[in-house]
Amino acid sequence: MESGMPVRFTLLKQSSLAPERDSESQDDADGEHDFGDVSNIDPGLRLMFLANEGELEGIKELLDSGADVNFRDIDYRTALHVAACQGNHDVAKLLIDNGAQLDPKDRWGSTPLADATHYRSYDVIRLLEKSGAKRLITPAPMHVQNALEVPEYEINPSELDLSNSVKITKGTFRIASWGGTKVAVKPFWEGIADEDKVRAFRDELSLLQKIRHPNVVQFLGAVTQSSPMMIVTEYLPKGDLHEYLKRKGALKPVTALRFAMDIARGMNYLHEHKPEAIIHRDLEPSNILMDDSGHLKVADFGVSKLLKVANRVKEDMPLSCQDTSCRYVAPEVFKNEEYDTKVDVFSFALILQEVMDLNRLKMLGRKPFLFV
Repeated sequence: MESGMPVRFTLLKQSSLAPERDSESQDDADGEHDFGDVSNIDPGLRLMFLANEGELEGIKELLDSGADVNFRDIDYRTALHVAACQGNHDVAKLLIDNGAQLDPKDRWGSTPLADATHYRSYDVIRLLEKSGAKRLITPAPMHVQNALEVPEYEINPSELDLSNSVKITKGTFRIASWGGTKVAVKPFWEGIADEDKVRAFRDELSLLQKIRHPNVVQFLGAVTQSSPMMIVTEYLPKGDLHEYLKRKGALKPVTALRFAMDIARGMNYLHEHKPEAIIHRDLEPSNILMDDSGHLKVADFGVSKLLKVANRVKEDMPLSCQDTSCRYVAPEVFKNEEYDTKVDVFSFALILQEVMDLNRLKMLGRKPFLFV
């Protein structure tokens, strides 16, 4: 191989903005790639290979021998891009300590920080930001050209700290810090160009803006002018009803009644919403969260529907679900029939039966849905 010849280096994880990434395998479960004898290839490409493999000692030797830490392949990617994609903090730090540029853009415009964000490599994100890397603000599907059209609820993504983020609520939301306050963030990381996913994001965002009630999780804002787009809501640290009942077991009657009233108030608000009623359609214990005072709030409106008065709705395709939450879904939804707010009443009845009758079910040796 001649030095300087344009070469594309095949990595386990490609650029976060590369258009062909969806059609190529991004993950090699066994880590088996036959690169042949890497000792004879260009030092720059060898550096990228070693960064891909996480070989710290090899990288040190290569850099000490004079290899260019900012070498770029045919796609203008650097070893720091590679380390960011792989989520290798130690490799990224070694490269930065040896003079790696923090914000180089590959041929698709992606930077190491953008790649680390896409692949959720939080240690690398924190390292890059502390080192001075600039967050890449890329246009999102809801991006507007006129600044006057930016919605009032828009949040600057640089204000959201996801570096110590962990999954909550069935992995849909993540904990983040916004101005020193913990919030729940629902990011749309993957496949955001998909029209169905963009439509789902718009629908959920449109619905959340209409809702404000003490027994419904509060919408705080959203990121719509850059990718990844995100929905930001209040964070409830006490978790969901499913986990609470697994920990506590049977409840005192007064507590069970209070819980039932909290859920009923939230659902009544949604069903009585004007001019369009709101069908939750996914009411189940892990979508009911607890606040600091011990009261419950209805959450997660990803599959909710707006219902005009006297009308019914129907799914575009039959419901496919393998999660235990499907046990709370009304029969007409499973059968792909028209339905209305009564499907939420069906789900509420199952939750109520479990919460109120937990003691009897245990005495009979029957396993409540909540514990499956």
